[in-house]
Formats: sequence, structure tokens, C-alpha cells
Amino acid sequence: MQVYRCFLSLLLISAVLFSSSCALSDHEASLLARRQLSTLPENGNLPDNYELEVNVEYTFPNSRLRRAYIALKSWKEAIYSDPSEFTSNWKGPDVCNYKGVFCSPALDDPNVTVVAGIDMNHADIAGYFPVELGLLTDVALFHLNSNRFCGIVPESFSKLTLMHEFDVSNNRLVGPFPKVVLNMSSLKYLDLRFNNFEGELPPQLFDKDLDALFLNDNRFVSTIPETLGNSSASVIVFANNKFHGCIPSSIGKMSNLDEIVFMNNDIGGCLPVEVGLLKNVTVFNVAGNLLSGILPKTLDGLSHVEELDISHNTLTGFVPENLCSSLSLKKFVFSFNYFNGEAKGCVARSRKDMSLDDTNNCLPGRAKQKSQKECQVIVNKRVDCSKAKCGGPSSKKNEVPPKPAPTPVPKPRLNPKSPPTLKKASPPPTQAVSSPPLVHSPPPPVHSPPPPLVHSPPPRVLSPPVSSPPPLVHSPPPPPPPVQSPPPPQIHAPPPPVHSPPPPPVHSPPPPPVHSPPPPQVHSPPPPVHSPPPPPVHSPPPPQVHSPPPPVHSPPPPVHSPPPPIVHSPPPPIHSPPPPVHSPPPPFKHVVLPPNIGSIYASPPPPIFQGY
Repeated sequence: MQVYRCFLSLLLISAVLFSSSCALSDHEASLLARRQLSTLPENGNLPDNYELEVNVEYTFPNSRLRRAYIALKSWKEAIYSDPSEFTSNWKGPDVCNYKGVFCSPALDDPNVTVVAGIDMNHADIAGYFPVELGLLTDVALFHLNSNRFCGIVPESFSKLTLMHEFDVSNNRLVGPFPKVVLNMSSLKYLDLRFNNFEGELPPQLFDKDLDALFLNDNRFVSTIPETLGNSSASVIVFANNKFHGCIPSSIGKMSNLDEIVFMNNDIGGCLPVEVGLLKNVTVFNVAGNLLSGILPKTLDGLSHVEELDISHNTLTGFVPENLCSSLSLKKFVFSFNYFNGEAKGCVARSRKDMSLDDTNNCLPGRAKQKSQKECQVIVNKRVDCSKAKCGGPSSKKNEVPPKPAPTPVPKPRLNPKSPPTLKKASPPPTQAVSSPPLVHSPPPPVHSPPPPLVHSPPPRVLSPPVSSPPPLVHSPPPPPPPVQSPPPPQIHAPPPPVHSPPPPPVHSPPPPPVHSPPPPQVHSPPPPVHSPPPPPVHSPPPPQVHSPPPPVHSPPPPVHSPPPPIVHSPPPPIHSPPPPVHSPPPPFKHVVLPPNIGSIYASPPPPIFQGY
């Protein structure tokens, strides 16, 4: 009898653990997306004065808190699974005491209290975004990374014009690039990595006054707009998508740029000579693309670069001494190309303070090089970058050295030999409850900056670290409700590691890392701020990598089998009831979502608001 009881106890414990950590199935994700579509108005937006048509049983100190209550109540009803009961206290009129909700005096009236921030990082909540979230017009900080939200970003989000930090990374969101963010005039930090967004990037994105932009590990397929040079961002990550075409020559105008990662795409042509104008760049990563031709003579203009990775392309010619002798350079990877000459200072182990990798090239007298037959195909076929379109013709796929396939490993994983890492103040990695699928390139850790203080313009964001492998996320507990003017807390969190190209943190970004567990740190100071700067981050220095083969860049293909209709299979049990439907939902096509390619990583907790 005692053995039987023990068995039942173990069975019960296993069931509880399983129910709290199982991943969202494709059928469940499809169900949520369809449920969202059935609730959206025709244009995806809210009618004017919508909140006046909603009956609310409570009274509120002001109309803005009433609007917030309507929005949060609708969101609670749109939650399909909340294993940690994060939203269990979302009841009653006191929305400022809801877990993850932060209130502060309004920017336009310090005597009025409003909901200024939402932080639900790593809550492992499954659900969708109801259109009513567009009522949260005073929100400046929206942190939802490492959850299981499905569906699209509703058009009503375009009304959130005070948004300063928008982080929906590591979820299961779909659809084209969410253009609603273009209407967020105060936006400084945008993190969309590790979702299933697809299609083209709008050129207007790079006209926004952003400080950090993370697009990696989605399904974007387009050229990179020529407006790239208009960007004020200090960190941009394009890694692990399907971008093609050339690197825009306007890149030379990016005077604030500190870190940029193009890793694992299909970018071709020659490296533009304008890259040499990036005097302040510390991390430059173009590994795993289709670049051809010789290195531009201007490349030594990267006078502050610390990590330079041009591996896994079809570059040829000579690697010059002045590039390898840069005192700031700590890691230089040019393996898996077709270089047939290198200066003495570029030979591996020629400098003890720098990591060099020249393997798998056509270098005479060096070990681990390509065969003469392999080399002749490319070396004898010279590319004139001064005459070719884009600075050089795009190489054909069959000429590109095969990219090493990443070894499948359970999600949070570290690979000390993975390629480049970005270095930036990054959030503490957290282990997520759900088990996301393997990702070929880790998301860069990011340190989101605090929202602007009242009466002053929003401060610039301390650029978060970018890497490629999906890092683990040990998300810090949400900060206590803001006090009337407490300084923002300091965050000392290393960026999460990644499997494929590791996340390059600057003294420091979505889900085998280039270095060891902690990503590289950024030495560059945060961009100037017009209001109090974000808290400094001291993350560990970047590890040295001797031969990081970049991971496969393409995310897992979407699942084509349509989920069974809702009518014939009842939805799995939910912890919070779905929103009531008073009339049958309009017909819509089956929504088939691709498998979750997210990874678990951290994004900083929201700072304490001082009028946000």
C-alpha cells in the first residue's frame, strides 16, 4: 500500500511538472491565432470612444485607469495558459497592484496616475494580444520576452505613441513586420527577435530615432533598405534571416554605430568601401553570407573594432598587416574563405592578446587549408569590386563553403567555439519554463534602457548586446511597484549564450555562443542622453574563439499541415477563460503556424518609473 501511495505521489508530481513546462503545440498555437482573428474588428483597430461602450462595475480615480482596467481584463481573458499564475491577482479595480503592471504620474499631468509599464518577461504565458491593449496609451515600457504569445500585433498598438521600449522577443508571433511600431514616436528600443515575422523591412524603420534594433532569428526575406545609413542606432542585428542583396553603401553614414551583425543571411557582393568610415564600431560580423571579392583597403579604418568576423564567405586576396596589427582588435576570424595570402601578423598565435582563425583558406604553408583544386575554382576567378554591381557580384550558393550544421542540443546551450558575439549591456539570462526548439543562432542579450523621465525627453537606450546563439534566460524578478522618484536599478547581467554565432555583448539582442557562457562585453560608452542615462552594465569580457563555425542560418520550415478545426476538437484546458463570443466568429482561413524557433534569453527588468 505504501509503495502504491509513493507511486501515486510521484505520478502527481510528474504531472504538475509536465503541465507547467510543456511547450505550446502547433495545434494550440493555431487555435490561439484563430481565436484572435475571430475577435479582431474589421480594420484591426478600436472605434473611437470604445471604452464608453463597455460597462464596468467599479469606479476609478480617473478615466485612464478605467481604460487600463478594460484593456487588462480583456488580456486576462485572452490568456490560454498561465502555469506560474503570474496574472492570478489581476482582479478588481486596483490595476496598479496587478503583478507586472507599473503605474506612475502621467507625463502631461503629474496629478493623474496612469499605467506606465508592463513587465511580464519569462512568465511563460500562452495567449494572444487583444485589440483592447490599444487603450494603454500611457504605456512607455512593454516587456514580454520569453512567453508563448501567438498571433499578430494588432493595429490598435499604433495608438501607443509614448512607447519607449517594445520587447516582444522569444514568442510565437507571426505576420509581416509589425508596422505599428513606426507610429511609436518615442520608441528607442525595439526587440522582435526569435519570432516568426516574415516578409520585407519597411525603409522607414531606419528613419526612426532608435538606439537598439534586434531583428534576428525571424523569417524576413528582403534586401536591406538603403535607408540603413539614416539609422541612429548603436546596435543592429540582422542575423539568421534570409536577407539578400548587398550591404548598403550608406552604412558609412552610421556615426553612432557600435555593433552590427549580418551573420547567417544570403548577402552577396563585395564589402563596401564605406565600411571603413565606421570609426566607432567595436563589433562587425558578416559571417555566413555570400560575400566575394577582396577586402577593401579602407577596412583598416575600423580603428576601434574589437571583434571582426568575415568567415564563411568566398572572399579572396590578401589579408593585410595593418588590419591584424590594430591594437583594439581582440578577435579576428577569417576562416572558410579563399584567401591566398596573409601578413605575418595575421598568422594564428602571432599575438597572444588576440584570437586569430585563418583555417580553411588557400594559404600556402599553413595547416588546415583547402585543397588546390578547391582553391583554383575561386582564386582564378577574380572579381573586380570597383565595376560590379553592389561593389561585387553575388556569389552563387554552390561556390560558398558549406556552413557547418549546428549540433542539436537542448535549448539553453553554450558553445565556446561558436562565432562572433556582440558586446552590450545585456540582461541576465534566465531559464525559461517552456522548452523552445533549437535555434541555429542565439539571440543577443539586451539591456533595455529605462523609459524617459517626466518633463524630459526619453533617454537613449543603452544598447543591448547582440549575439547569435540562443541564450538561457534567468529573468530577474519583476521590480517592485515604482516609488515616486526612485533611481532606476542597476543591472549586472551577462548576455545569454548562443549555439550558433554567439550573442556579441558589448561589455555585455532572442535564444552555441561564441564565447564561454558569458557573452563579450562592450567597452564603448552608452550614447549621450538628454535625460538621466540608463544604469551601467558590467558584463564579463568576450571569450576568445579559435574557430567558430557559424550555424545554419535558416530557421526550421513552417508546418504545412493545417490544425484540426476548433469545432471538432475542444481546446485544451485553460487556466483563464477565453473571451466570451456573443456571435459566431467570422469565417477565416486556417492559420498554420510554423514551429516555435524562439530561444530563452533575458531582457532587463523595467526600471522604476519616475513619471516614466
